[in-house]
Amino acid sequence: MNENESTTSAANRRTLNLIRCGITAGPFYVIVGLAQALTREGFDMRRHALSLLSNGDLGWIQILNFVVSGFLVIAGAMGLRKVLRGSRGGTWAPRLLVGYGVGLIGAGVFVADPGLGFPPDVAVASTGMSRNGLLHFIFGGFGFYALIAASFVLASRFKGQKEMSWSVYSLITGLGFLVSFGAVASGSLSPATILAFYAAVLWVWVWHSAVYLKVLRDRLGLVREVQQPESQAG
Repeated sequence: MNENESTTSAANRRTLNLIRCGITAGPFYVIVGLAQALTREGFDMRRHALSLLSNGDLGWIQILNFVVSGFLVIAGAMGLRKVLRGSRGGTWAPRLLVGYGVGLIGAGVFVADPGLGFPPDVAVASTGMSRNGLLHFIFGGFGFYALIAASFVLASRFKGQKEMSWSVYSLITGLGFLVSFGAVASGSLSPATILAFYAAVLWVWVWHSAVYLKVLRDRLGLVREVQQPESQAG
């Protein structure tokens, strides 16, 4: 293997590792979040948003969940940019997913205000939303809308490639998440609304990982196609 081939191989490995970060982000976020939701005293998934877990003595776990997941999303987007560069959606899909990662990190840095009786041992201020609570909402909204836009961009990309099942999957993901987030953002506290949003978050993370798995599969196929002629020529 000459120097150019070695450099190309190292670049391919870095790209694949970045894409694997994108695959990992969803399972990491969901597992850490659900583990807390099911074990933290006083937390009720029918009433409480996952962001409330950032409060209390164990709040650092959810803060870390937001931040680590955000960096994994950003790393995945960097890998996606390398793979899709120069093709349809190759500019805006990665940029928007970076925006989603930034939103997650910001939502971790700026902690949501406690409320609705959680955590049980933390008093709720009567002066309205705090600055941190407002910034948490802003970063969260920014990240969610960036993710929704990314799903639409990728839906358009898949449609252009005649991969209609992936296009429809991405479009449904974006529209479903937009509706569910809009319902929560409206202030509705009904259990149906809260649980529907949990379902939408799970759905969108599955979609996120699935897209990166597809990209990883396609990328590995491309690498093999490039390497096979080289090995035959040798």
